[in-house]
Amino acid sequence: MTVCAIEMTTTAPFTISADGSYAARLAGDGEARYAERWTLAGPEPYAVPLPLAQPEEADSELLPLTDGRVLIHRRVADRHAFALLYPTGAAAGPRTGELQLGGVDAEEGVRVFLLPPAPDGRAAFAVAASDTVTTLWQVAGCAFGPQRVARIPGRCSGGVWLDRTGRLLALDRELEGTTKAVAVDLGGDGRVTPLLQITEDSDDRLLLADPDSGLLLIRSDAPGEPRLGWGVLGSSRPVRFPECLRLGDALPFAVQPGQALMPETCGVALRLPEGDIGLWRPADRHLFRLAAPPVHVEPPVRMDPPPPPSPRPVPLQQAPLAGR
Repeated sequence: MTVCAIEMTTTAPFTISADGSYAARLAGDGEARYAERWTLAGPEPYAVPLPLAQPEEADSELLPLTDGRVLIHRRVADRHAFALLYPTGAAAGPRTGELQLGGVDAEEGVRVFLLPPAPDGRAAFAVAASDTVTTLWQVAGCAFGPQRVARIPGRCSGGVWLDRTGRLLALDRELEGTTKAVAVDLGGDGRVTPLLQITEDSDDRLLLADPDSGLLLIRSDAPGEPRLGWGVLGSSRPVRFPECLRLGDALPFAVQPGQALMPETCGVALRLPEGDIGLWRPADRHLFRLAAPPVHVEPPVRMDPPPPPSPRPVPLQQAPLAGR
């Protein structure tokens, strides 16, 4: 399943690992916040709290890896620090292990944020965006601390993976007054190429992509107002804006996997402004509405055994760029 971070109105935002086996959120209230990891690959989900001696700040970011560890991004004095958290047993009771990964300098006017989980489940990336230039950092899965992998003119936001190898990344770049989605080739020295340009003056953002079918979910003001639309990666056909997707601030958050070269039949789940869930396929002319299920924020709490030692970092795969 292709997913992005899911934000629920009754609790903190969750981020789900690349393979769907773990999720993480910042639990607690006020000044008593701590990281919490949920295990999803089992008969029922359960939570593992990962508190440390000091509580976490409310603006800390979490990202679960497929080996069960949780990456945390904190603002510490004049640096953005990154670390891995994991549960570890002890005779006196449960403890939280922490592996420091280093950091990058904090600069005025530069926003630093984590990208969605990389497809391999081991690497993690952060974006440092200013008004004139954006730097892409690999902050986990590399040999020696944060490593700069790309430097992109303009201010970037968003972040969508376009393939299963973790080589192609889409970012929404604001440059010279307009915002266009661009593709960054992490296996080609950070080369940047245009991805979306519906009209010359429109703001064209990529919300979600499915590498199996090539389906792209887009938000653009090319029709005269911001609208949801869809297209196909590598296709020469124009982006379409179905009337049934005229839904205001609706957000696509999951795509049906395994629909190889069949974007028209690929199911998409959307979070609707009213709080309900919408189900839609490009081949359909209507949207199915479902009431959102109740949110369970107090799952059973268990302690896992310590995770196995991490394997040596694996370099990004060098895969050829194949268009459809």
